[in-house]
Amino acid sequence: MTYSILVFDPKTKQLGAAAATGSLCVGGWVLRGRVNVGLCASQGAAPSTFWRDDVLDLMQQGVAVKTAIQSVTDPDQGRESRQLAAIDSLGNSASFTGSKNTEIAHAESFKNGIISGNLLAEKSVLSAAKNGYLDCEGSMGERLLASLNAAQNAGGDKRGLLSAAMLILSLNEAPTDLRIDYSEKPLEDLAALYHRAMSGEYRDWHLTVPTLNDKERGLD
Repeated sequence: MTYSILVFDPKTKQLGAAAATGSLCVGGWVLRGRVNVGLCASQGAAPSTFWRDDVLDLMQQGVAVKTAIQSVTDPDQGRESRQLAAIDSLGNSASFTGSKNTEIAHAESFKNGIISGNLLAEKSVLSAAKNGYLDCEGSMGERLLASLNAAQNAGGDKRGLLSAAMLILSLNEAPTDLRIDYSEKPLEDLAALYHRAMSGEYRDWHLTVPTLNDKERGLD
């Protein structure tokens, strides 16, 4: 049903996430993050919206990401229908994939990142997503877009796609939180929205609002 990528860039200290699915509103359902804590992707056959805040709360309290994932998933009697991945603000990651998710369901950690998915056309979709990100030398947003496109070119969601989303968190910028909630070509539309958000008056304004490192920033 869904594939997602969560990454940390040790050079820029940015956290980046992206997801796509053959259903509606993947950004609202799946991705959550906190700039000084980490990112998570809660998805699956019957995803829990509660898991997102629960795992981030534990990580914010200093609980290791692997332990946080286990603490959230173990008590949930419906966990076998769900999938959860998370990465902390240092690049450590972990995941859970329940046995009742629609095949093919899988998750894979790599250095400073994690990819996860379910109802995939092939298991290799996730490797394609990872390589698409790692092989791209552009900005965080461009690398996330490359990941989503590589995954879909490898088969992606076997139903096709209807929505896509991107979330980028930084100490020195406001969040970039972009969502295509319904489209026949969501990856193209997400790319167009990203490039529009990175230019012109919107970008100029985006760079004036408060950040974690400057909570009182405003217009000159």
